[in-house]
Amino acid sequence: MNRRMFLSTSAAAALLPAQLFALSSAEAEVLVDKVVGDINKVIASGKPLNRMISDFERIFKRYGDVAFIAGSALGPDARRLSGSQKTRYIDAFTGYISRKYGKRFNEFVGAEITVNGTRKVKSYYEVQSTARLSGEAPFALNFRVSNRTGKDLFFDMVIEGISLRLTEKSEIGAMLDKRRGDLDGLISDLKKAG
Repeated sequence: MNRRMFLSTSAAAALLPAQLFALSSAEAEVLVDKVVGDINKVIASGKPLNRMISDFERIFKRYGDVAFIAGSALGPDARRLSGSQKTRYIDAFTGYISRKYGKRFNEFVGAEITVNGTRKVKSYYEVQSTARLSGEAPFALNFRVSNRTGKDLFFDMVIEGISLRLTEKSEIGAMLDKRRGDLDGLISDLKKAG
């Protein structure tokens, strides 16, 4: 673990309050069922890829704690964002994530995601599920859910033990390093990336 990863993880942990609003395992599972259901509708729609990506962006905004995920991916550098930069960064990050992962929708045609159970972890719930894709071995797909904003939202997805949030932290950190810490340059790059 390098210094950036340690500081980013520590900053993200500090953003989660010790006591969240009352969230139950059933509510966490309901959220994941809605996310999976909406994604499955988009996959089955037969729409062109660019429209599927737009639909995925709407799903991400509706069910994801986008501001937290984006801030966590940027780590301690998020504190350097001005108000307008923060808005532009979150918008650019949302588009980047939607394009990057939305392009993989075709891999999920005919997929089945089954919720296996939920466990409480610290101050959030992890909804554990199994994804079965056509022609591939089943794999673990877990959603981390909290309501720190007052609304039930997922703030991470863990695929086979690999955190989407931590993976993006690495990617965004590398992009920012390439720009030598220039936040406006990073925002510009994110608008084209994915």
